[in-house]
Amino acid sequence: MALAIFDLDNTLLSGDSDHMWGTFLCEHGIVDAAYYQRENDRFYDDYVEGTLDIYEFLRFALKPLSENNLEGLLQLREQFMQEKIEPIILPAGLELIDKHRQAGDTLIIITATNTFVTAPIAERLGIEHLLGTEPEMVDGRYTGEVAGIPSYREGKIKRLNQWLWEYNADLKGSIFYSDSHNDIPLLETVEKAVAVDPDDALRDYATKNQWPIISLRD
Repeated sequence: MALAIFDLDNTLLSGDSDHMWGTFLCEHGIVDAAYYQRENDRFYDDYVEGTLDIYEFLRFALKPLSENNLEGLLQLREQFMQEKIEPIILPAGLELIDKHRQAGDTLIIITATNTFVTAPIAERLGIEHLLGTEPEMVDGRYTGEVAGIPSYREGKIKRLNQWLWEYNADLKGSIFYSDSHNDIPLLETVEKAVAVDPDDALRDYATKNQWPIISLRD
């Protein structure tokens, strides 16, 4: 069976769940709002520019998970899903997912955003397999550290290769949808690359390489 692989933020969603989670924490007084929003914006700008230090960012982004109890975090996440994520789920994205589901493809989301944030989003989208950055948990509490390889840039290829080995699968007939130039390494790895509402750098690269360019937005 073929793999249909999807980036999440700004691909199936009309926004960035990682950045929005940080803003949500600020709005609810979970973090120092002025400092956290400034840094959150800085890291997002670095991501857009392709200069993000992923480990520096993860030390920042995962720290609030280690500073709050799990029950409270889960309640916050449920509210975040309802207030912030539901409104940015793209109907055309759901249709695309269903098209691949009806074709019998195996559906995968691969995202740099951590799985605490993205697990309920993948469930909402009906996608069983999620390869996101894994926050480390010890004795029922998050440590603030990352477990394993962050699924960012070339790390997405490493994480996908681990998944392929685990499931005895291959990339025959595979397709990957993404909006970001940060995903060019993985886009070059699959059989078919599709740029979705791409940033300028990816649009230029996709045009040069004659990759399809589509929009899932109105």
